[in-house]
Amino acid sequence: MRQIEIFDTTLRDGEQSAGVNLHGEEKLEIALQLERLGVDVMEAGFPASSPGDFQAVQRIGNVIRHSTVAALARSNQKDIDAVRDALRGAENPRIHLFLATSPIHMVHKLRMTPEQVIETAVASVKYASAWCSNIEWSAEDATRSDWAFLVEVVEAVIDAGATVVNIPDTVGYTTPQEYGDLLRYLRNRVPNMHRAKLSAHCHDDLGLAVANTLAAIEAGVDQVECTVNGIGERAGNASLEEIAVALEIRSDVLRASTRLDLRQTVATSRLVSHLTGLVVPPNKAVVGANAFAHESGIHQDGVLKHASTYEIIRPELVGLDSNVMVLGKHSGRHAFREKCLALGYQLEDAELNELFRCFKALTEHQKEITDADLHTLVVERSIVR
Repeated sequence: MRQIEIFDTTLRDGEQSAGVNLHGEEKLEIALQLERLGVDVMEAGFPASSPGDFQAVQRIGNVIRHSTVAALARSNQKDIDAVRDALRGAENPRIHLFLATSPIHMVHKLRMTPEQVIETAVASVKYASAWCSNIEWSAEDATRSDWAFLVEVVEAVIDAGATVVNIPDTVGYTTPQEYGDLLRYLRNRVPNMHRAKLSAHCHDDLGLAVANTLAAIEAGVDQVECTVNGIGERAGNASLEEIAVALEIRSDVLRASTRLDLRQTVATSRLVSHLTGLVVPPNKAVVGANAFAHESGIHQDGVLKHASTYEIIRPELVGLDSNVMVLGKHSGRHAFREKCLALGYQLEDAELNELFRCFKALTEHQKEITDADLHTLVVERSIVR
């Protein structure tokens, strides 16, 4: 089974989420947790963007030893020099260069011809290669670019020294079938593609970032780029935890793995949520508060009999101790009995039936029943022993 490299960009693309502003100490704390999680590459920031980001990237590069530390640069010497200076102390530095390749970007943003884009991309890669052997080059807005032009520019940057070529869905525009077809097209048409790793980077504007990333894996990419909790510009990026757990659970179909320690998943999610201030939705896959919670009586009964009836992911896989049985109006007698036992109440059948009737009546007025509520019900009926 082949191994997919995880390029985490929580500290760069993730920090570009509206309202997020991580300080140096916070970025370092997240970087250390990402190292514990086992990401292959962490993009620490954009050194040319501000003195604070420069210092944060520099500090992360000096401390992290078990993950490659990358930093972003536009295709100009000033940005490239900033990355060089920030990552002098890194064990295995990577520079991440980017330049737009779609007609809409070339015409309206860059005001460059396709020929000028190729020339600029090649020049930037050659300039960076004077000090760095690990060079990633990204075709910004690749999924709205002309495919034949992408072949030209990718071949040129690989010849210039790029070791990773990233094909971003910058605005979350593509679909799984289309993205997979594009990546296969590049693998088959770029004559020197074997000399570089192929990478995928997806945004979630249409809610397809994870699906597109999995399609990219099926199309043969070597690296996927993602963020913890899927945070990022606009609607966010592909969610690291969803990709990693999908590869684990559906290895029979996806036939790929990562080197991540999945037991660090929830801890990483909670740290990023706490430091960014971005709350994880309760129904978020893998790390949401409800991801392993069951309220329906039918589901609770099934899970209590055998967890796999309604859980395809073991809570322990991602660092949780157990699932959660939420008592509410949909709960059944089996889950209610188990909760009472867990609280230390050994009830006769008649007592349980009476208490269950009172519990159901309470759910007509209260959304969720807490342990304290159950204790009150028991005490009021004088059945504590």
